[in-house]
Amino acid sequence: MTDLVSTIAEARTRLDAARASGRRVGMVPTMGYLHAGHRSLMDRAVSDCDVCFVTIFVNPLQFAAGEDLEAYPRDLDRDLAMCEQAGIDFVLHPTVEEMYPFGVPTLTSVSVAQISEPLEGRSRPTHFAGVATVVAKLFAIAGPCRAYFGEKDWQQLAVVRRMAVDLSFPVEVVGCPTVREPDGLAMSSRNAYLAAEERVAAPVVHRALQAGAALIAGGESSAAAVRAVMATVLATEPLGQPDYAEVVAAGTLAEVDPLAGELRLLAAVRFGRARLIDNVGARTPG
Repeated sequence: MTDLVSTIAEARTRLDAARASGRRVGMVPTMGYLHAGHRSLMDRAVSDCDVCFVTIFVNPLQFAAGEDLEAYPRDLDRDLAMCEQAGIDFVLHPTVEEMYPFGVPTLTSVSVAQISEPLEGRSRPTHFAGVATVVAKLFAIAGPCRAYFGEKDWQQLAVVRRMAVDLSFPVEVVGCPTVREPDGLAMSSRNAYLAAEERVAAPVVHRALQAGAALIAGGESSAAAVRAVMATVLATEPLGQPDYAEVVAAGTLAEVDPLAGELRLLAAVRFGRARLIDNVGARTPG
């Protein structure tokens, strides 16, 4: 039976008791509206750890003015059912007031320079400060544990990994592979926003990334050439409005030219109400 916990104090009490009895804690931070990608994170946590919990909190600090905070999809009953099926011990589902007792915006904010600035940072300048702040709070609530994040949000994963090291959190950040639909579309809560014809068009994002990765695997070392082939593929779907399609160093997200070593190709494309992000890894030959 998966319990529903609404307060930080109760979550801490449960987790402290688990560690005191020698059990390893795993956490899966989410904003809810869970899908198979989240389920894969839960399955990994349950396989690695003795006591596992999921956080469901739609974090207002991650949404700028005009973004989809109020419209963000929510279905707590369905989420709890998935957590129970996965063997999750409890779900922490706090209110905004519980997480931010002095209101939003907060006076205290956590930011990670450089890694958070390109790509999503250019398009959504306040987003990663919101992510880093809420994840720092969740790590402080959880204490020593393993925390599981999907690689679909690669830049977010990089930001969280660096924050955990820089701020000495006793948390091991574990990245897990992106889960995809059969046609390649990365699973995301925001896929619910896609109209039928947009859903048909959306896999073009993954095809563009794959085309860029194939070019690198074939020996291409020009970042401009890789960006051009991704742009060409994206242009085949008129319903998509690309925000960016880039190739960067996998760990730092810095621009690299000529391309060398471990790389990440990342794209963001808007289809109607839905702004979809995706990424794939690549490595130069030799």
